[in-house]
Amino acid sequence: MAARRTDGMTRRLLDHRLLARVAGPLRRLPATVVGSARRSRVLPASLAGAAVLLTALSGDLGLRLYQQHQQERRDQDIVAAARQSALNFTSLDYRHYERDSANVLNGATGDFKKQFAAQTTELTKLVGTNKSVSEGQVLEAGIARSDGHSARVLIVVDSKVTNIAAPQGQARNYRLQLDLVLQGGRWLTSDVEFVG
Repeated sequence: MAARRTDGMTRRLLDHRLLARVAGPLRRLPATVVGSARRSRVLPASLAGAAVLLTALSGDLGLRLYQQHQQERRDQDIVAAARQSALNFTSLDYRHYERDSANVLNGATGDFKKQFAAQTTELTKLVGTNKSVSEGQVLEAGIARSDGHSARVLIVVDSKVTNIAAPQGQARNYRLQLDLVLQGGRWLTSDVEFVG
């Protein structure tokens, strides 16, 4: 019987050791599962935060690029309008002065338009009498300053002028300062000054 007890006790002891070996990792399992669950909550939260940050940064970058594109487009519109106005102003032909002066007035506004319109009759006679033809060519144009509704553009224009006194033509070089204003979606010349 002693042997049986020893065997029984041995079995119980072995069962207890086996249970301890199995129970040890099982006791640690909940802590591991909890830690893993915490990490699994932290990772998505971190990813969500990174996604929000990236979205905000890309939105800001997109806005800046859009604003830059709008600025570049506005500057191109200003320069194109100033170039055309300077070309109209320096390209006049006595044979169709009425059309040429109308082109100048079409791109003008304010005092410049009033002054040019007031002088049209006198200029028509002068240009016709002298048989003047002026062919302008814009060489350079650049914005000196601008904001959302006004701009100042500096322009260099070469012109060949022929008339009764100079039938072979004379080369002229102009440096113009044009002030423009935005009206009705168009950049119009409000002032022209010869600056050199």
